[in-house]
Amino acid sequence: MPEILNVSAYKFVPLDDCAALREQLLSDACASGLKGTILLAGEGINLFLAGQAQALRGFLVRLQADPRLGGLPVKESWSDAQPFQRMLVKVKREIIRMNHPTIQPFEGRAPAVDALTLRRWLDQGHDDQGQPVVTLDTRNAFEVDHGTFERAIDWRIDKFSEFPQAVQEHLQDLQGKTVVSFCTGGIRCEKAAIYLREAGLTNVWQLEGGILKYFEDAGGAHYQGNCFVFDEREALGPKLQQAIGQP
Repeated sequence: MPEILNVSAYKFVPLDDCAALREQLLSDACASGLKGTILLAGEGINLFLAGQAQALRGFLVRLQADPRLGGLPVKESWSDAQPFQRMLVKVKREIIRMNHPTIQPFEGRAPAVDALTLRRWLDQGHDDQGQPVVTLDTRNAFEVDHGTFERAIDWRIDKFSEFPQAVQEHLQDLQGKTVVSFCTGGIRCEKAAIYLREAGLTNVWQLEGGILKYFEDAGGAHYQGNCFVFDEREALGPKLQQAIGQP
């Protein structure tokens, strides 16, 4: 069995002590033998970590002892080798850059749809009100090339900060549809769904936990290819294993 536990997690929550938190988390992560990246910003935390399971889970317990970070939704996968080369903790302006400071998910997120409900909607071709469902890929074009949902909308953006402009250019195409935004682990589609609703669309959902949670709960149904991840594994298949062969 693979020996290295990989986790990804994020939470939008106000953090006003990022510099001090950075030092604390970097010290703890290094002492625990972990590698990966933690991003901190005034809007929250985003992390990708790997290490021995007991050490990594212990780190997450200590992390969530901070009431602000309690209940952090964690997605797990396994690998034979450490997919990161070093341990980094960075303080950023945003944990996922959109360049739209009015989008603050901790003030109220868009409705979310879970993996099994989305699979059922895609099975039947419409949502529970009979409205046509479209999936909107909010990731960068090179990520989409590794795999995406069948017939997903892909605007071929090169970076997430281009997403708002793409929405304005294609807004009419989404009218009258149930739009489900999705991404790798949920962080981009969370901001995307809020922006879509602010742009005037009324029936917008985010895929809870992104593609990785969908793989965990619903397998590969209605998904073609693999899911790109930002570590040396490069992409994961629907069973959350390292993909063999890349596009």
